[in-house]
Amino acid sequence: MTNEPLSFPRRYARTQRFTSGAPRAFTVSPDGSRVVFLRSPSGTERANHLWVLDVPDGGERVVADPAALLGGAAEHLSPEERARRERSREGGAGIVGYATDAAAELACFTLSGRLFTAELRAGTTRELPVPGPVIDPRPSPDGTLVAYVSGGALRVVGAEGEGDRALAEPEPATDPGTVSYGLAEFIAAEEMGRSRGYWWSPEGDRLLVARVDDTPVQRWWISDPAHPETDPQRVAYPVAGSANAEVRLFVFGLDGVRTEVSWDRSRYPYLAHAHWSAAGAPLLLVQARDQRSQLFLAVDPDSGATRMVHADEDPTWLDLFPGVPCWSPGGQLVRIADEGGARVLAFGERPLTGAQLHVRAVLDVSADDVLVSASAGEGASSPETGEVHVYRVNELGLERVSQEPGVHSAVRAGGVTVLVSSVLDQPGTQVQVLREGKKAATISSYAEDPGLSPRVTLTQGGAQKIPCAVLMPTDYDGGSPLPVLLDPYGGPHGPRVLAAHNAHLTSQWFADQGFAVIVADGRGTPGRSPAWEKAIRDDLTLSLDDQVEALHGLAERFPLDLSRVAIRGWSYGGWLAGLAVLRRPDVFHAGIAGAPVTDWRLYDTHYTERYLGDPATDPAVYAKSSLVTDEGLASPAETHRPLMIVHGLADDNVVVAHALRLSSALLAAGRPHEVLPLSGVTHMTPQEQVAENLLLLQVDFLKRSLGMN
Repeated sequence: MTNEPLSFPRRYARTQRFTSGAPRAFTVSPDGSRVVFLRSPSGTERANHLWVLDVPDGGERVVADPAALLGGAAEHLSPEERARRERSREGGAGIVGYATDAAAELACFTLSGRLFTAELRAGTTRELPVPGPVIDPRPSPDGTLVAYVSGGALRVVGAEGEGDRALAEPEPATDPGTVSYGLAEFIAAEEMGRSRGYWWSPEGDRLLVARVDDTPVQRWWISDPAHPETDPQRVAYPVAGSANAEVRLFVFGLDGVRTEVSWDRSRYPYLAHAHWSAAGAPLLLVQARDQRSQLFLAVDPDSGATRMVHADEDPTWLDLFPGVPCWSPGGQLVRIADEGGARVLAFGERPLTGAQLHVRAVLDVSADDVLVSASAGEGASSPETGEVHVYRVNELGLERVSQEPGVHSAVRAGGVTVLVSSVLDQPGTQVQVLREGKKAATISSYAEDPGLSPRVTLTQGGAQKIPCAVLMPTDYDGGSPLPVLLDPYGGPHGPRVLAAHNAHLTSQWFADQGFAVIVADGRGTPGRSPAWEKAIRDDLTLSLDDQVEALHGLAERFPLDLSRVAIRGWSYGGWLAGLAVLRRPDVFHAGIAGAPVTDWRLYDTHYTERYLGDPATDPAVYAKSSLVTDEGLASPAETHRPLMIVHGLADDNVVVAHALRLSSALLAAGRPHEVLPLSGVTHMTPQEQVAENLLLLQVDFLKRSLGMN
């Protein structure tokens, strides 16, 4: 009896896309002596452990093992925790998140809704006996208390487990489940990048707490047709043009006395970001509903009054960025702004960078400099296609911290920088611990080697110089032109043309099935310039125009068979694949639309209205960018092309109604198509067998549709 090696699709699914075993979620202690992080013990184990690297000797040690803490019992997640993980696209298990006190001496985390703390120096862990299920625990800066959310209430308990009490809880008159304290609402977690709903004061004597009331939000029902005996799940979904949750903000003292924070919530209803540090007053970023104006507000925690620190306006929209706004140690406002056609780092009222950099995030702010991640801007001497680097920036200039071409990020404190790097010629990520710029240690990765090396060329395509990745079969010898598979995301928030090995594994696997695979980041994708990203306002179909332009431009340099062109994608990419088959059958001969948004009126407020406005006042804009309208297919071309629609029935982000309405419209128009419903699957596809077979079925469909069998 022989053991057959596992296929790439099965290994890809089993290893969580080869991320299991890779270290992540780093925290550096302010004295630079410890790096805290998460990592599962092998490349096939999903359950993360909590680890500490002792920087002086480079030794790694486990602080918390979820199997030991749960006594070998399986994890049980509350619906609220499942929703939080869905919003963050978290596919791991065990300890998936943690928080530390200011000194990184005490960490806290949840397992199966239970609250645990860990002494990071001693390596000891204890469970605190508190009401559950527990969500998002965070120690006070001095480590003497732990705040957490349970049952919609924000609670506080001593770090030794004493004195547990509710600090803020839903009012008795409210309907159960409609009001919560200390949690981010759906739209903040899904679209704004704000995953939390409370913040400790630097002194640990007060908390800034969000109160969310989703009573105004319309209710949808997510059912599981494979299990008709179970009740549908009732979810509050703020669809475009409809009411959002009401978000208010309070300062709570530890004695329960609360003071409401006041600002013009009718004009600026979105609480996009909050920051509270020793460098200044609590700092808020609030946005208008149309996202064309926003205010940076400083809060007086005693009275709740706010004063404007800065205001931004943009005729198209204002983006949100990781790490900002915040105060510098000297009390200067640090933000990222679009000025002079460039995305710059602003310090106070002064831009510190120009058109040479496209700033993506602020990673750390010290008294000497600001650490940022950035890609090459329009003014750079080289486009550095697919690269993202770490820079130190101050008033004297900038210095690149990462040197090797690739995708880099960093965490920094106490003179120690954890540099996380992904490059094209090595699988996975490499983690270096730098002290004063010199390597002091490395953090090991247990991730499996994919056994697949992308044969990728990073280039530009078409007159617009669209960033592209072109992948050829591993054994291709330059013979006949190949059938083409476009494999884009192609829209906001999702760059896929990256100078990183693992970013191209699935595309390479498709290439090895006999395709030339093209990944193109057209207008709307981030990383190039504000104008590039904002070109799609009121017309998302420009994303399709750019896929066509990239394809035809690359065909002048690569052996592409333009008589056999297919496209596949998921989410925005799934919408793009459906649009390609329906609107440009002269170019595309088959498509796979995975979890596609087919009617933009059915997607959420903050995302959709940013790009398309209000569906009540701009119905034609929505119709142009949708695949279906109330009348059926929107602007379809006459030629019919094969289309496979794939959708998870449990998806609460892009609900399955999108796929069903598209299928109904196709059927009414007499257009043959295939529908693949995924029972129990959300917007992610973490299930091993589902993820594997989904890839295999897509290849079979593409080969049948393009006559490759």
